[in-house]
Amino acid sequence: MLEVQGVGKRFGGFVALDDVSLAVAEGERIGLIGPNGSGKSTFVNCLAGVYARHAGAVAFAGHDLAGLAPYRRARLGLARTFQLPRAFASLTVLQNVEVAYRFLDGQGSAPENARDQLTRVGLEGKARLRPRDLTQVDLRRLELARALACRPKLLLADEAMAGLSHAEVDDILELLFGANAAGVAVVMIEHVMRAVTAFAARLVVFVAGRKIADGPTPEVLRMREVEAAYLGE
Repeated sequence: MLEVQGVGKRFGGFVALDDVSLAVAEGERIGLIGPNGSGKSTFVNCLAGVYARHAGAVAFAGHDLAGLAPYRRARLGLARTFQLPRAFASLTVLQNVEVAYRFLDGQGSAPENARDQLTRVGLEGKARLRPRDLTQVDLRRLELARALACRPKLLLADEAMAGLSHAEVDDILELLFGANAAGVAVVMIEHVMRAVTAFAARLVVFVAGRKIADGPTPEVLRMREVEAAYLGE
């Protein structure tokens, strides 16, 4: 479904991504990990169309993504969340999710669909609140609700559990498992290793802008170079 070949990205003289290739099949559960500054979020931004890559090619669902704006990629089924939730501050929780449905379908049944989506993520009782009135975990739920409202084939979940408690991490994990069970492939970019090992059937590791490992999660976690990246030689 997703084919990434030799992607590179520079910021001036700094090489953020160097010859990264990755394939994602329908319905996969993938964890993407790496130390801070390893290029994980840069990679997500290149896939989503926020950054233009300097090298390589990306195809999604049979479409070459070169030059496609982020909203066009979303309409193809490539959705993402953000490390820092980016809800529309002037809209209610319900209206924030309605935006995604209107983006896809026009007016139609956006309010009804949005209410159903809020129920799925556990925000049905907070539909009339503004984002500023939500807790951190509820902001994360809203991020996921908006992304899933785009009916994605692939969801890039970029640190959706940052700053959450043990129980709150479990709540977000449940939502991601539910999305995957409904047919959505998920790439989880995350530092919470407990969540990664619980969710990801396959693990990809970045270090200094390069992919150093890609395989079944238990096998990758036993690799010496992966241990060195996190614990030192």
